[in-house]
Amino acid sequence: MPEVQDVRCFQETGYVIARGLFGAEEVQNYREHFMRMRAAGTYPGDFAGVDLTSSDPLKRYPRMIHMHRWDDVSLSWMLDDRLSHWMTGLLGVEPYAVQTMLYFKPAGGRGQALHQDQYYLKVQPGTCIAAWMALDDCDIENGCLQVVPGTHDLPILCTVQADTSQSFTDVTVPIPDGMQPEPVLMQAGDVLFFNGQLVHGSFPNTSRDRFRRSLIGHYIVGEAEQVAKFYHPVLRMDGTSVELGVSEGGSECGVWVDEEGGPVVTMRAMGGPVADVTE
Repeated sequence: MPEVQDVRCFQETGYVIARGLFGAEEVQNYREHFMRMRAAGTYPGDFAGVDLTSSDPLKRYPRMIHMHRWDDVSLSWMLDDRLSHWMTGLLGVEPYAVQTMLYFKPAGGRGQALHQDQYYLKVQPGTCIAAWMALDDCDIENGCLQVVPGTHDLPILCTVQADTSQSFTDVTVPIPDGMQPEPVLMQAGDVLFFNGQLVHGSFPNTSRDRFRRSLIGHYIVGEAEQVAKFYHPVLRMDGTSVELGVSEGGSECGVWVDEEGGPVVTMRAMGGPVADVTE
């Protein structure tokens, strides 16, 4: 459970780090598990495609999305009591679980431009919360997160074009005057919890040979009544389903583009026709 100072930090800045929430052996097991999965082939949610011959490191090691729907290890992590207790302590009520993601971010991989998760999840009422666990030590060189403290109190900001030579997404948000992004340095096993309005992104991985792997869960406040279609089915933290309404819009939390800003791939919407992944 978070301490009083942790709750205060989350309320005042929009984020807090739970240091060493998962042990070294657990983290190593997660790294090995997901590296085996990535080497084995493609999965639902590999919207960027896997191309071992590509010059783009992120296409050789694309992220995975919604692994909890077909991988028991991911589901177990998503519903882990430690995550549940921390978020319940921060929010005052147990959240609902809606998404898992795994970022590999090998050396040379682009980062992600500053953005707000709520832009994609469209939670109503309230917002989302992320649990971002480092599977490797994270610093500026290998592409750690950066956050803009205090932006958790802002509404959803209008987006502008991002620099796609540095970001795998093509939209970003302007930083309000007087606010600056700050790097979030983490060790493997640390978990960063942050509010869905918080402006955040990540640096490119400029290291020669280091990964910056991270396991991420997206959750929504327990009072929520709607969330974007991409995040259904919604789960309680005991793994049972809860029926919520569908918000209009939303997408898979970051739409992948190439370095010229064009769509990398087309995706087939669940139960629907082929659609362009750009927004």
